[in-house]
Amino acid sequence: MRVLPGLCGDYCSDYWRDCRYTLSLLLEDKGNLQQFANLTAAIEEDRRRFCDFLELKDKQYCYPNVLTDAELNANLGLVREDSTGCLEVCLQEVANGLRNPVAMIHADDGSHRFFVAEQLGYVWVYLADGSRIDRPFLNLTKAVLTSRWTGDERGFLCICHFFILFLKAYVYYSVSVKKEERIRISEFTLSDHDDNQLDHSSERMILEVVEPASNHNGGQLLFGHDGYLYIFIGDGGRAGDPFGKFGNSQNKSALLGKVLRIDIDNIDESTPYTIPSDNPFVGEQGARPEIYAYGVRNMWRCSIDRGDPATGAGRGRMFCGDVGQNKYEEIDLIVKGGNYGWRAKEGFSCYDRKLCQNSSLDDILPIFDYPHKLGKSVTGGYVYRGCEMPNLNGLYIFGDFMSGRLMSLKENEATGEWQYNEICMGKDQTCKFPKLINSYYRYIISFAEDEAGELYFLSTGVPSATARSGVIYKIVDPSRRAPPGKCSIKPRPVKIKGKLIHFYPREAKSQSAGETNQVNKRPKGRGRGNKRGKGGRRLPSGSVRLVSADGMPDRGRVEIFIRGEWGTVCDDLFTRKAGTVVCRQLGFTTALTVMKRAALGEASSRVRILLDDVECEGEERSLLECKRSKVGKHNCSHEEDVGVICGYQT
Repeated sequence: MRVLPGLCGDYCSDYWRDCRYTLSLLLEDKGNLQQFANLTAAIEEDRRRFCDFLELKDKQYCYPNVLTDAELNANLGLVREDSTGCLEVCLQEVANGLRNPVAMIHADDGSHRFFVAEQLGYVWVYLADGSRIDRPFLNLTKAVLTSRWTGDERGFLCICHFFILFLKAYVYYSVSVKKEERIRISEFTLSDHDDNQLDHSSERMILEVVEPASNHNGGQLLFGHDGYLYIFIGDGGRAGDPFGKFGNSQNKSALLGKVLRIDIDNIDESTPYTIPSDNPFVGEQGARPEIYAYGVRNMWRCSIDRGDPATGAGRGRMFCGDVGQNKYEEIDLIVKGGNYGWRAKEGFSCYDRKLCQNSSLDDILPIFDYPHKLGKSVTGGYVYRGCEMPNLNGLYIFGDFMSGRLMSLKENEATGEWQYNEICMGKDQTCKFPKLINSYYRYIISFAEDEAGELYFLSTGVPSATARSGVIYKIVDPSRRAPPGKCSIKPRPVKIKGKLIHFYPREAKSQSAGETNQVNKRPKGRGRGNKRGKGGRRLPSGSVRLVSADGMPDRGRVEIFIRGEWGTVCDDLFTRKAGTVVCRQLGFTTALTVMKRAALGEASSRVRILLDDVECEGEERSLLECKRSKVGKHNCSHEEDVGVICGYQT
């Protein structure tokens, strides 16, 4: 049997009268076909046998009473929590094999298509059934400036659209012009011949801004409910916004470190955009009129609240995650004319004390910040306003790129304060439903919502623009779903030119069970004794991982894969240069420190020591390219297993 609903007695009689011949459709066809037909026919023709089969005697839990029972429904207002208070959710994999998927938007035209952008410069069209069109929606790979190096912040960074009225899309990407790095915002028009392609010859440049460094590129485009285009630009890079007397972010004559608002509708051939008349600094001497808000460091992923589906409360609020410097990450609510404090402040804390004490700063504090022990690079998310998960309504869900944490904020409407709760994966039994999983790749790059308001996030196992390790996950609350049929959608048909590539989810299990958390996902391999990596491929010799008791992704005991087994590395001669080789393989840019004498944990006696006396220059691709002893030869014990703490250069 499939799981059948337990019906209430009176309802079962009505169901038998009107729908009894559906029973055979709800049962698995097991064994002899004729015997199965005789069994269901006998039950369907006898009301008493039918209801004995389907009736649930419990008056609270039988259907449809379960939908309206006041006592039961009074306890359905909170997401399920584990013993530590962590909100438990499950995931559904909806796309994979992507190269650093940086953005996902929906078409907003009833088709329930969505567009996924890769850092390299491709944008792909996915249909409502999960299949992908083989032709890219946009291909800017020849123009986009990026590299294969992990942690490179340049590339194709965002796409947004204005399809319903103008059939146009807007993109944000890095370019090199005469060896000068810039960010470029451009407009493309939808093809006349294919609704699933942009006209590549239609590019119209809206804005270019010179980047003095290769990091802090910002990278968000949004259309507000006012119809204007909002552009979120980083502070120009390096550490501490060192440009000029007060930095770019506090300098209103510079576009870096700002939120811009422009009008791309009310234009003529002589200008790429116009300035909304109510922009806050129009007419202020020395200020750029495009500026809507300032004092931001590197806002990475912003969203606009759809508002409560019943009351509309919260509609139009703009949430942003702003990446911090050394100590804090923050979430901001963007308002017109707001100063968000950087470089005077980082989160609620002073960064530049002289600026911080300036009485004219008048900065807007974040709604939430968190220290670097929780994560080191915030990825802004969305307020959930979908239909399928009633418990999640009103939760702002976001994450951290470095730690892989999923987090949530819920507003106390009486006080205006935001309450923090971590989100964790439900246990195996909690997520034991068809198509659901409870692990994910840790580098959370972006969040998205589909046309119906359901929530997704995009992450990867290798943060390189050329690694096909990116996956899109849909967030699922296992503790409460909407009533059957309430959230059904009928996607508008889409004419397809080209071929469809069907989606096949990958099964996955947690890495190093018992030593890492469920964030770190490694696909299953096939065949006894074969160690395999992403996509079922055999792990290359020299692959590394960090193993720690608390599952922190940026630190732990160094283990290396050689000749089909994982083993440890001795700390003799192991320096920060060797640690950097390890960290770069894992997607970081540097080793912050090297920990000796097994300070980050020693392996069990079952794990062999594979490398000793490792000396690196820091540019090698793996420890096997460094000077070292022969594999397996050493004069140490597990009390000397080396560990590293990885990070990013700022």
